[in-house]
Amino acid sequence: MTRSFFERPATTVGPQLLNKILARSDGRAGRIVEVEAYAGSVDPAAHTFRGKTPRNAVMFGPPGHLYVYFTYGVHWCCNCVCHPAGEGVLIRALEPMHGLGLMQEARREGTRHRDLCRGPGRLAQALGITGAQNGIDLVRALDGFAVLDDGVAPPRDPPGTPRIGIRVGTDLPWRWSVPDSRYVSGPVARSR
Repeated sequence: MTRSFFERPATTVGPQLLNKILARSDGRAGRIVEVEAYAGSVDPAAHTFRGKTPRNAVMFGPPGHLYVYFTYGVHWCCNCVCHPAGEGVLIRALEPMHGLGLMQEARREGTRHRDLCRGPGRLAQALGITGAQNGIDLVRALDGFAVLDDGVAPPRDPPGTPRIGIRVGTDLPWRWSVPDSRYVSGPVARSR
């Protein structure tokens, strides 16, 4: 992917990330099937709503980098940094494609294929994403992770639905998913 892909508002990048591939250099990879956009200072649910802090500083840096944060004292989650500053797209779910054995080891024995990357915390765990990846460049891919395009187009006009797992900004329709994907992490609207 090019830097210019990410140099757009999160609400534009979000649906366009669907069907792209999040890959790790050790062979683990999955197709992005669910995302949520967070729009900085106009979005009360965004980590950047109140401005720049040491925790969210990556979100104010160059587009195409990975913002990783710890949530609920349990899970790592990852976002692609967009433009303007403070905007990003949370990757909520992947359809596992490659490196399933490594994903299985990173999760726990017996985890169903469908559940390996179904949810932002699960996908971070399956791909081995932690705070150590905060700020890495997904475009140059020098740090072992990249967003790739294998030619599968994003869904045509996927309906935006309310984001989940947040307490404010729940009315904004900034969650998108690949229609009928069994790897999506929560309920989705089936029609417009």
